[in-house]
Amino acid sequence: HDKVGSAAHIHQSLLKGDESAFFDADASQSMSDTMRAYVAGLLKYSNDITFFLAPYVNSYKRFLPGTFAPTKIAWSIDNRTAGYRLVGEGTKGVRIECRIPGADINPYLACAAQLAAGLTGIEEDLSLDDPITGDIYGMDDVPEIPHTLRAATETLRGSAMLRKTLGDWVVDHYTRAAEVEQEAYDAVVTDWEVARGFERA
Repeated sequence: HDKVGSAAHIHQSLLKGDESAFFDADASQSMSDTMRAYVAGLLKYSNDITFFLAPYVNSYKRFLPGTFAPTKIAWSIDNRTAGYRLVGEGTKGVRIECRIPGADINPYLACAAQLAAGLTGIEEDLSLDDPITGDIYGMDDVPEIPHTLRAATETLRGSAMLRKTLGDWVVDHYTRAAEVEQEAYDAVVTDWEVARGFERA
């Protein structure tokens, strides 16, 4: 295909009372310790939650270099090649944008999975590495999310974090849903495969 897929970027921030729990005027990038731990959780558990950000076989065809559909597990400042982009630096509206999801997500599940990852980061008091700069698509040393539904299904199945936060039955249910989707896809012989078979025979 030669079209850019539609996205469903998710902007995230937390409140404590009426104030932003993410904003600290005296901190680097105005990111509070709470925000830094939250973002670190998103990064640490990106593989675990990929299924909820890309739930179908076709979801993964959107991930192409140069299309602003990033697959790298990295955060950066106003950089659209990163999976996670800091928005509103220096303001009370500072937040993190997850740029991985496509428009085919269930927004409730996608938000729940990201909250689970971010809040686990706060619970674990994770530290956040410095932001990455430049075109992240070509950085081979930066880890990537799973590239197929099959791979994302296995990380979902094995996620201790999601089993703890969402429950075994939720993880098992959506693991099976992913398997059903994959099985349905695998059972189809496409027109391209038929034509290709005649070409190569």
